[in-house]
Amino acid sequence: MNLRLTLHRWSLFTCTMAATLAMGVVSVAEAQNTTNFPILGEVIRVSPELDEVLAPDAKIEVISSGFEWAEGPVWNREGKFLLFSDIPRNSVMKWELGKGSSLFLKPSGFTGPTGYGNEPGCNGLIFDSKGQLVSAEHGDRRLSVLTHQGGKRTLVDNYEGKRLNSPNDICMKSNGDYYFTDPPYGLPKGAEDPLRELDFCGVYRLALKADGRHQLTLLTREMTRPNGIAFSPDEKFLYVAQSDPKAAIIKKFPVKEDGTLGEGTTLVDVTSMVGKHKGLPDGLKVDAQGRLWATGPGGVHVYSPAGKLLGRIDTKEATANCAWGDDGSTLYITADMYLCRIPTKTKGAGW
Repeated sequence: MNLRLTLHRWSLFTCTMAATLAMGVVSVAEAQNTTNFPILGEVIRVSPELDEVLAPDAKIEVISSGFEWAEGPVWNREGKFLLFSDIPRNSVMKWELGKGSSLFLKPSGFTGPTGYGNEPGCNGLIFDSKGQLVSAEHGDRRLSVLTHQGGKRTLVDNYEGKRLNSPNDICMKSNGDYYFTDPPYGLPKGAEDPLRELDFCGVYRLALKADGRHQLTLLTREMTRPNGIAFSPDEKFLYVAQSDPKAAIIKKFPVKEDGTLGEGTTLVDVTSMVGKHKGLPDGLKVDAQGRLWATGPGGVHVYSPAGKLLGRIDTKEATANCAWGDDGSTLYITADMYLCRIPTKTKGAGW
């Protein structure tokens, strides 16, 4: 019996009759001691330098499971909880130590009266400087902010009057500007959907002007499927993953003083791994020393700032995204139906 099936059966056996069960979500922490989670996959060491950030006995712990496709994890420092998207279920989930997973928000990315494809929900999530949740929404094709008053406001939903494809992932510069990617994955028929209004997949900046209005700038349209996005610790570079199986790469762009991008270079190319391992370049994060922790074929790849592969956190599943949490040294990972975590010896950029 494979590990995924074993874990799934274990989860179904131990889940409680809580609200999460009604959604088909298994709350592992409610079912057993929170220091004894099941283990998934393995850590593959390519360079001795990986020992600087991952202990030899570091394990990938499954802390919750039963999701359709988990994505967009983000840690709330004040509340000490994790939020993440379950895109097909149009939901945002909340995970807390000792409490497990529960529904936080539904609908999360599509508010229409009818169905909307297989990926209607939100994807990437961040908290803004006010602690409000900012979402990259597939179905409503926008960036939104969930205000402290409880309602959502649209930050942007079009470029030059044409609706965005389906905003995917998002990061925020220290000055409050949002940088986000816009591939077509959330459209019901993908790139060929008749609802599509833009004939390219852009990387954008959304800046707040002095008069309170937002200004959207197209930074580049050169990437076929831009996906995960993150800044270097000094914000001099922007990293963008491309989830194109024909060109599975991560590009590195210099950030100019005005916030726009210079000419990008390919930092990582894992095209040769596509088909041999589950997954594609997707979400990515950066640690305080500038290392990249990037999802791709075979889990989470750990790279030096120069793009040298140090090792892989191989979940054995298609791995969507990751985020720093707890005190900044725990890496939370969304891998298909699983929410996982692994302790590290570093901290995320900005912690």
